[in-house]
Amino acid sequence: MNRPAERFEVAVVGGGMVGATLALILARAGIRTVLLEERPPLREWPENTVDIRVSALTRASRIILDTLGAWAGIMERGAGPYRYMRVWDPACGGELYFDGADVGQDILGFIVENRVSVAALWSILEGLRDVSVVCPARVAGIHPVAGGSELLLDKGQTIFAELVVAADGAHSALRSMAAIEVKGWSYAQTALVATVETQTAHHETAYQRFLAEGPLAFLPLRNGMSSIVWTSSSQTTQRYLELPERTFVNELEVASGGILGSLALVSKRASFPLRLQYARSYFRGNVVLVGDAAHSVHPLAGQGANMGILDAAALAESVIAARDLSRPIAGFHTLRRYERWRKGDNLAMLMGMDGLHRLFVRPPPGFGFLRSLGMNLINRSDPIKNFFNRYAMGLRADLPRLAYGQKCW
Repeated sequence: MNRPAERFEVAVVGGGMVGATLALILARAGIRTVLLEERPPLREWPENTVDIRVSALTRASRIILDTLGAWAGIMERGAGPYRYMRVWDPACGGELYFDGADVGQDILGFIVENRVSVAALWSILEGLRDVSVVCPARVAGIHPVAGGSELLLDKGQTIFAELVVAADGAHSALRSMAAIEVKGWSYAQTALVATVETQTAHHETAYQRFLAEGPLAFLPLRNGMSSIVWTSSSQTTQRYLELPERTFVNELEVASGGILGSLALVSKRASFPLRLQYARSYFRGNVVLVGDAAHSVHPLAGQGANMGILDAAALAESVIAARDLSRPIAGFHTLRRYERWRKGDNLAMLMGMDGLHRLFVRPPPGFGFLRSLGMNLINRSDPIKNFFNRYAMGLRADLPRLAYGQKCW
């Protein structure tokens, strides 16, 4: 005999940083929510280890997480502030330097291990009344029914929800089940990530050096180490992955230009292919997309996680507003409001990062000098440089209320 479906107002599929943030906001607002995740996240780890997957969280993301009560847990587990950023093109002499103090802030952002953010969010979720966490759980099918959808889980359980949220990443299975079309293209590049010890202290500075095949970034971690993101052609990155450790470190030191002295690899090397991808629509029926399920961006400016957190805050605010007005939380007007709010901003970021990629990695012949001239002119123009700085940090007027520290419930 089939068990009756457990009923919720919202089902969030995917318990990573974005999905967990969304579930936490909805639960704070008293909206009955279920969070479905395939793999249990790490909750504890040896003190001297570092997750090679990190995110550069902006001021706006920090304020959202702080207002939700999760930031204290992130700081307790460890987050590395970065106060300065240096970007330069050694081939032609272009350079940009950013300082949080230039826009009245003490920091530009924080480099946070992904496992830290997720563990802090889950530790709060599991103590809230209005959210249920089902893990491990994989959605095997989705079927429209009166008033919502039924989600069939791989172990036979059925979940009913008025609104279903796909927060399950760039290869979203739920997005495919909902037949939401995506567009995009591969960059034929792969990013290599690892953690290194550096001879010279990073001084809470993020470095990004543009090379012939792509940028090499050093991101300052809480323990004095640095996380590297080295973007090259897929063939070159594969060669780097296969090199003996000492040979790889030698090539990394040359590529860094010695900015942090001699280096030592303290983690395994991993990689991920780069592509631009965006959903043609952010919702279909009562299924709505957030985070990488809706958009994948080049990691040049480290904005992917921040875009997803803003998606979560905007969708939650739209759903809560509909609830408070006794309107359908999965109605067309509710989801269309969210889509209008976030899609344009996300596409602007995608196209901006794509444009930078083309300027630095595949520039027109002879364009390098003009590109560096432009960088230097921007660097000497405080109004222009500070505009980019403020936009990237989330110091603007079109963000969800949570990004300003205002509760939306």
